[in-house]
Amino acid sequence: MQGNELKVAKNKCKKIQNARKIAFYIGSLNKGGAERVFVNLADFFQQQGYQVVMVTQYRKEEEYALPEGVQRILSDITPEETTGSRIRNFYRRFRKLRNIWKTEKPDLVLSCVGKNNFMTIVTTTFTKTKSVVSVVGEAKEEYPGRLMKGLANLLFPFASGVILQTERSRFFFNRRIQKTAVILPNSLNPLFLRPRYAGEREKRIVTVGRMDANKNQEMMIRAFAKLADKYPKYTLTIYGDGELRGYLQNIIEELGLKERVFLPGVIPDVADKIEKAALFLLTSYSEGVSNALIEAMALGLPVIATDVPSGGTEELIRHKENGWVIPTGDQKALVEAMDILLSDRVLAQKLGDNAAGLQERLAPERVNAMWKNYFEQIIKS
Repeated sequence: MQGNELKVAKNKCKKIQNARKIAFYIGSLNKGGAERVFVNLADFFQQQGYQVVMVTQYRKEEEYALPEGVQRILSDITPEETTGSRIRNFYRRFRKLRNIWKTEKPDLVLSCVGKNNFMTIVTTTFTKTKSVVSVVGEAKEEYPGRLMKGLANLLFPFASGVILQTERSRFFFNRRIQKTAVILPNSLNPLFLRPRYAGEREKRIVTVGRMDANKNQEMMIRAFAKLADKYPKYTLTIYGDGELRGYLQNIIEELGLKERVFLPGVIPDVADKIEKAALFLLTSYSEGVSNALIEAMALGLPVIATDVPSGGTEELIRHKENGWVIPTGDQKALVEAMDILLSDRVLAQKLGDNAAGLQERLAPERVNAMWKNYFEQIIKS
């Protein structure tokens, strides 16, 4: 019996040693869209038998928890190591990250967001590790100005793979990158996989997101104020937190909407809180493919969303079929769309029913398989 147990243990160790190893490289695990995608992918690949390492530059106070068994490594230089010129400190960061790849020997590194992608490409050069870079937001914001765009067009061809989220974002890059980049969606959070709520909708308009200038929650508050008298039983709830919370609260009070517009902050059970709502709003100036919008649509909520420049909204919504699209920053268009969907329940029901089809399209098992197949192609190439 002991001999069999020893043999099983040895075989298990051998499988672990022979397993492919994937590293994820990101700034932190702060609670945001890209961070959650990386944590979910790390969990999936570990369950598939891969060894998984999560490399972050630093820690934040409020972070997503890593699945048990996923190793965490910090790559940024310590305050004690930060001395001398910026060039010298950059070299120290470069050397530290390169040493991580040399020590861990991952088969593939996936990175995201701006300069992280540059660092991944240059630190894996002349190693056996394949680099895959991803652009999760608006490309022109991740790579603003001629210098950053030029560096992206110069360095991205040296990566083993480039992942984009929208077809429209291809045109930011040069033709070489346009031809080789792939579009891979984010999988749906399993917490939002549930039958569409079939009862009477609550007279609530909701949104979820960080309270900052880009999300433009001010526009939805002011649009709601225009319709408040016409729809006296409806409320607006903005879930999330951020630097503009106090500013938004002041606007609510100035408009006399303290009893109608609520800012409850960050909550853990988003799906439970929003699934019965009458309407979901996304008013951002820019996004990649919004996870909040994906989740609201998957729950079957009628949604109104701005047509962000990246094409993220276009990837999800067919206008007047499974959602309603308005120009960015257009308060008048938002008021009109809200008025239509609050007054026409049949249309709102149709949009919500069709939106729920996103559950099948972005089901975790389907999307994760796409990522796995792509990674395996890169590793084997």
